[in-house]
Amino acid sequence: MTFEEFAVQQATPLLRYATVLTGDPHLAQDVVQEVLLRAQQRWARISAVDSPGAYVKRMVTNEFLSWRRRRQFHLTLDDASHAADPTTSLDDRDALLGLVGRLPRKQRAALVLRYFEDWDDVEIAAALGCSEVTVRSHISRALATLRAADLVKEST
Repeated sequence: MTFEEFAVQQATPLLRYATVLTGDPHLAQDVVQEVLLRAQQRWARISAVDSPGAYVKRMVTNEFLSWRRRRQFHLTLDDASHAADPTTSLDDRDALLGLVGRLPRKQRAALVLRYFEDWDDVEIAAALGCSEVTVRSHISRALATLRAADLVKEST
């Protein structure tokens, strides 16, 4: 497969993944663009691995973890009851995404890989370059933070 074919096939899934990871579609575009540029330069080596898509996805994760331009997310929660308002679920989703955006980068990456990409501890540990115990610790701490905001129920 040529790099151009790979890029056409994988650009949208990589962008979707990066958007969830960064919480910012513009930053996600920057991250994916940077990664695809580096991947193109190293395509001969990357195309030789068993799963180039997984390799490039890890590149996206690493780029996100090392990204220098950190953005602050400010969240204001309305304590008023949302009663029968049909937009409540959208408000809760936005609040949850805002809180996820405020998590430390490795915790956020571990959550996204677990719940958005459906990866297991072994895969997440390999992607983040840490042990499986550390992965479980990142996820546990992240969920505790979200639970403290009362946006994630205990059954999660």
